[in-house]
Amino acid sequence: YLLESAFVPGREDPELTEAFLVDAGSVLSFAKNPLYAVMHEAIYSQGPATAWAAHTVRAELDAFAVNSSDPGDEVLLTGEMIYPWQFEQDPALTPLREVAEHLAQRTDWGPLYSEDVLSKNAVPTAAAVYLDDMFVPFEGSMKTAALVNRLRPVVTNDYQHDGIRQDGAALLGRLLAKLED
Repeated sequence: YLLESAFVPGREDPELTEAFLVDAGSVLSFAKNPLYAVMHEAIYSQGPATAWAAHTVRAELDAFAVNSSDPGDEVLLTGEMIYPWQFEQDPALTPLREVAEHLAQRTDWGPLYSEDVLSKNAVPTAAAVYLDDMFVPFEGSMKTAALVNRLRPVVTNDYQHDGIRQDGAALLGRLLAKLED
């Protein structure tokens, strides 16, 4: 819907509306959540540097190259990935550029979790696992879930990696019900 009112009507030369610029800025900028952008790759790191892994992989895949001279060229989206250039272009992130670069180059990350500790978990736990999650492969989620003693997965395709954001109350209700089973 954002694009429906993007341009000032009746103009020969396209001009973006103020409303579109404000709305697009609120969606594209990390002004509300700058730490999300800074920590995005770092929270998955263990051992070697991430070195902007998503940026590196995207550059290696020809399918993501866009030929702007071909109007029929398909544009592939990359979901929630964070790229180094965002810390140059988003005013909310530019003050954090050095910190983000430091985290991307850090090489002394410890393990994300201890399988031994997870296997000894004594607290009843439930977790949402999405069948078609575009960010987390289902098999990996289930493998990790199997490591956690007393974890009961709620396998669903009702949401796409964002159940808490889409309908947190309903998802929490399902997770609590799973614990009561």
